[in-house]
Amino acid sequence: MKINNAKTKETAKIAVIGGSGIYDLNERSNVKTLKVDTPFGSPSSLIELGDFFGEKIAFLARHGKKHIIPPHLVNYQANIWALAQIGVKRIISVCAVGSLKENYKPGEIVIPDQFIDFTKKRNYSFYNKGRVFHISTADPFCPYLRKLFYQEAKKLKILVKARATYICIEGPRFSTRAESKMFRNFADIIGMTLVPEAQLARELELCYLSLAIITDYDVGLGKEKPVDAQKVLKTMAKSAKNLKNLLKETIPKIKLERDCFCKNALENAAL
Repeated sequence: MKINNAKTKETAKIAVIGGSGIYDLNERSNVKTLKVDTPFGSPSSLIELGDFFGEKIAFLARHGKKHIIPPHLVNYQANIWALAQIGVKRIISVCAVGSLKENYKPGEIVIPDQFIDFTKKRNYSFYNKGRVFHISTADPFCPYLRKLFYQEAKKLKILVKARATYICIEGPRFSTRAESKMFRNFADIIGMTLVPEAQLARELELCYLSLAIITDYDVGLGKEKPVDAQKVLKTMAKSAKNLKNLLKETIPKIKLERDCFCKNALENAAL
């Protein structure tokens, strides 16, 4: 499918998608809001374009500015398409996750390298009519962005994990204890929004990075009371300072020239 970039003169090469508790980015200047129409409907929120420490970036609130869209009803297709339509090539996606392992601790930032899809009824592809594409998601995240953000997090002395397998569930409910114990056999962290966001970005040959903030231990560990939504938001608020410092220090260092495999994801993928 061809993206029409001609409908707007406003562009950005880098985008941040904000998850639960992250509905804005402070310290931006010259902020403009942009309404972008897509073949898949409207994005979750207006796209905000602004200068962020010398770089023009786009910001989109995944659940809406007032968190009115649950994870299973997010229009992931419209979100990713809209960002691509304004020229975005690199996406930094922020999300809240639970920990399935004792050594992945609340408050830490995790940069996952793999995911498992346990969702059930989402729109997984842009290519549902006409040509069929089977893209590779063997390595679903941009290696360049993963390395850069990990290195900068270490320099800032932020508690960070360089690898993890993220299992994505349908939501909006949290897991049962039995489900959580099962998921521990396969994954390190658990969330509700990575799929299909990551694979849709890959279908449009965009670079995609997940910055996952651990908010709690999942119930399968049996250590604490089951998590509730308010606890998630409180932990995200505490971690927001580290996250925004990481974005502040790292985004200006992102090179615009791409030499990763993300930009060629559709090569040899068509039938």
